[in-house]
Amino acid sequence: MDTFLFQATIYLGAAVIAVPLAARLGLGSVLGYLAAGILIGPVTGLVGTETKDLQHFAEFGVVMMLFLIGLELEPKALWNMRDRLIGLGGLQISVTTLLIMGAAMLLGYVWTIAFAIGMIFALSSTAIVLQTLSEKGLMQTNGGRSTFSVLLSQDIAVIPMLAILPLLVVSAPVRLAEDGSMQRVVDDHDAHATLSLVEGLPGWGVTLVTLGAVAAVILTGIFATRPVFRYIHHAKLREMYTALALLIVVAIAVLMTMVGLSPALGTFLAGVVLANSEFRHELESDLEPFKGLLLGLFFITVGAGIDFALFFGEPGYILALTFGVIIIKGLVLYALAHLFKIKGKDRWLFALGLAQAGEFGFILISFSQQQGVLSPGLSSTLLLVVALSMLITPLLFILYEFLGRFITEGEDQTHDQVDEQGAVIIAGIGRFGQIVNRLVQSAGFSTVVIDNDLPTVQMMRKFGFKGFFGDPTRPDVLKAAGLEDAKVLVVAIDDKRMAKALVTYARKARPDLHIIARARDRVHVYELYAAGANDIVREMFDGSLRAGRYVLENLGLSEYEAAEAENTFYHHDRSAMRDLAEVWKPGVPVMENPEYLARAKELNNDLETELASKQQSGEAQDDMRIRRSGKSPRYGG
Repeated sequence: MDTFLFQATIYLGAAVIAVPLAARLGLGSVLGYLAAGILIGPVTGLVGTETKDLQHFAEFGVVMMLFLIGLELEPKALWNMRDRLIGLGGLQISVTTLLIMGAAMLLGYVWTIAFAIGMIFALSSTAIVLQTLSEKGLMQTNGGRSTFSVLLSQDIAVIPMLAILPLLVVSAPVRLAEDGSMQRVVDDHDAHATLSLVEGLPGWGVTLVTLGAVAAVILTGIFATRPVFRYIHHAKLREMYTALALLIVVAIAVLMTMVGLSPALGTFLAGVVLANSEFRHELESDLEPFKGLLLGLFFITVGAGIDFALFFGEPGYILALTFGVIIIKGLVLYALAHLFKIKGKDRWLFALGLAQAGEFGFILISFSQQQGVLSPGLSSTLLLVVALSMLITPLLFILYEFLGRFITEGEDQTHDQVDEQGAVIIAGIGRFGQIVNRLVQSAGFSTVVIDNDLPTVQMMRKFGFKGFFGDPTRPDVLKAAGLEDAKVLVVAIDDKRMAKALVTYARKARPDLHIIARARDRVHVYELYAAGANDIVREMFDGSLRAGRYVLENLGLSEYEAAEAENTFYHHDRSAMRDLAEVWKPGVPVMENPEYLARAKELNNDLETELASKQQSGEAQDDMRIRRSGKSPRYGG
């Protein structure tokens, strides 16, 4: 127990130190986790052989992530994505597999080994790429959506890959040696003494059992989960939902392991099946904390498990293999991006973001070795190449950001050609922008609406509102929309950085333009104020004020008194925001700004004094009216 607690302290301590540091340096959490693993493993030797055992446990982070991704994807949504899944994703997997297979054959490997290597390196890191896209706010870009489509195709493709690998096995009991020759194998059954449903079966039998397990997961998700959830619901114990969520994931993982399939793919299929379930959000909230912690642990074990002895034995060869894989995949991805009309920065995001090998490579390598497709020595080399390529991935995203600074032309030309101009330009047509647009149009004024989310624009058109699909932060799009002659610009973009950049550009281009901007929070208000916005609307402020007024009315204040309190708070808060904006310092958290904190306390005291004075004034006026009328006061009304 002491050893376990000591090891847990090392892993958690390394993560707590390295990850925030990497995040502060703009490197992302994934690189922080990988660096933490390298520090406690190959560099200092604080952790050792238990890393491989721990990695099997940590892989449940990937398993849970795929389950949660599946919950977000309804079968109908998958069907709507079929063009990109089959076209873009299918071509990436096929072309990459064949090219790397050809390269492996040139290095002297037989075609069965080369084919397995091609499939292993055709896959990219779902865990690293999705987390990095989310952290950097790139998921909703065209490049981000295309990247997600390919990752999803790869995740689905693991199922047939794992079904194909047993068919590549040379007849037992023969195994391939380091040089690709065939050698008799001494029975090592005890080394794999785990419960298996496919052990000893011929290749076609393994394939049938594998497909049967997948069908069992799908049918169980459709017909059995709802009755079980209802049964748990009657217990009215919150922890039972968490227990059931973990049971679903663990049980599917066990079944997939017994048939030699990836547990992550089994849970992904279950998640897709349960995407329409009324218990979907319950499952998400229960598993999210486990996913985050286990994913971090997974990345640490990847870093700790890098065999630097093998690397330093042949550093040139290993690096050549690693960069060879990245270059081949990058070229294939760049060509496909060109073929599918992915432009500008999005093309580089797509090509660089998916150029690494992925965590499923570890699973395929292990499975291939167990089946006798790959020798132990070759498996170790491939594992090192996969790990190094994953380690390089955050640096590829940094390269993308660097290249993005110099790409101003050739952005996504699939955007609409803005052919209208108006006095009011609305950038962003989400929940906030839709209300603004409908109100302005209902008053008889025309608007030009621009949004970078195609489904939102298409939905808006179905309801009879015209909008343009395009990037509202691009100068040429704003110019086409009539920025030079517009009277009002409404900035209703979700992304805080894009909103600030748009306000900054618009104010510089048109000093006389009236800019109304949506803010996410107080700090965003200060940023937009400094950028030059005239009117700044916090998205939740007015709704919160109305809810507060209803609370006061139900606590006994009259409608007039509650409205007065609301009005007083409204004007005081707006005035206070202007005062606090003057003492706010960019880049300094408000909790570390003494001048800001002191001024905020003064303003809050002023508000309490003003509200108390208003209340006393109101009570005095009520008493005067009562004395004149001769009636008794009515409390609570």
